[in-house]
Amino acid sequence: METATSDCWIDGPEGRIFARRWSPAGEAAAGVPVVLLHDSLGCVALWRDFPAALSAATGRQVVAYDRPGFGRSDARTTRPSLDFIAEEATRYFPVVRAALGIDRFAVVGHSVGGGMACHVAAAAPHACEALATLSAQAFVEARTRAGIEAAKARFDDPAEVERLARYHGPKAAWVVDAWTGCWLDPAFGDWSLAPVLPRVACPVLALHGERDEYGSDRHPAAIAHGVGGPARFEVLRDVGHVPHREQPERVVARLAAFLAARPGRP
Repeated sequence: METATSDCWIDGPEGRIFARRWSPAGEAAAGVPVVLLHDSLGCVALWRDFPAALSAATGRQVVAYDRPGFGRSDARTTRPSLDFIAEEATRYFPVVRAALGIDRFAVVGHSVGGGMACHVAAAAPHACEALATLSAQAFVEARTRAGIEAAKARFDDPAEVERLARYHGPKAAWVVDAWTGCWLDPAFGDWSLAPVLPRVACPVLALHGERDEYGSDRHPAAIAHGVGGPARFEVLRDVGHVPHREQPERVVARLAAFLAARPGRP
């Protein structure tokens, strides 16, 4: 199935937010849109071919946007607050949803975007029809901190920041600091999804790579066991932290089957 794309900028609380939509070319969407929430270093461009593949496999419109400070969205001058994961569901996602005219939806989040997706589903229980997480963190684990500390050391190399700048431009250094600064802040050490998970009522699929350097399989288990609706988790063999790039066909197939079980209405 061929897909068509369209881009737009949305006026947000801290400047313009860039968004892109992938739709089945020449056909009506088969169900509610799927909204993608990116990881701590991510943006629309870093989803690469995954949104188009997911749209083609499901027949649905797929939407992704750059959070403020990331990708093609406007820059931010200050580090996000330590409540930034919960704030995505109340401060930014509703603006994007309203601007794009999205009523009911499914949401898929990668890494920290998975935690944000949990908050989005909890905040809109009558509109969110399905939630899937990819390598999401449910709490701050020792492995999580160790992985971030190792990444922070790598970004001491200006060449690493320059590579990231291909996607974030002059915002690249801010992106690195927003990630490492928040997650390694001692005050963030007690953060957990536990308080919000019981309010997630929709079906949930939590996918996690067995070689994920930022978290063990305790994370998808915590999500699946903590939500208030039907849920399951799967640990993918020979996969690290970015399953949709490492084994895209496998992940698209899992998500397509999961979404097909709850077709919804466009």
